[in-house]
Amino acid sequence: MEKIIFFGLVIPILIFVAYLGGRAIMTGFSAKNSNQSNPETSMNEDTENSLNNPENLTGELNKLNELLKSGALTQEEFEKAKKKILDN
Repeated sequence: MEKIIFFGLVIPILIFVAYLGGRAIMTGFSAKNSNQSNPETSMNEDTENSLNNPENLTGELNKLNELLKSGALTQEEFEKAKKKILDN
């Protein structure tokens, strides 16, 4: 009789804990997906902001050069971003 009562209480509790854990994991995945940004989009926003402020042209080029040296940008990406900044 005690086993029936014990399992009658433990099994629903374990199911509920598993449900809460699964729900938390899924919420984390959806938050991670919504927070991911496209690197090309963020680079375009940065270059557009620099185009509106011609005094900051040297600073933007220095930032791009630092990104190239650190390996965050490839040479091709660096050239594209540099061309966008200099053309406008």
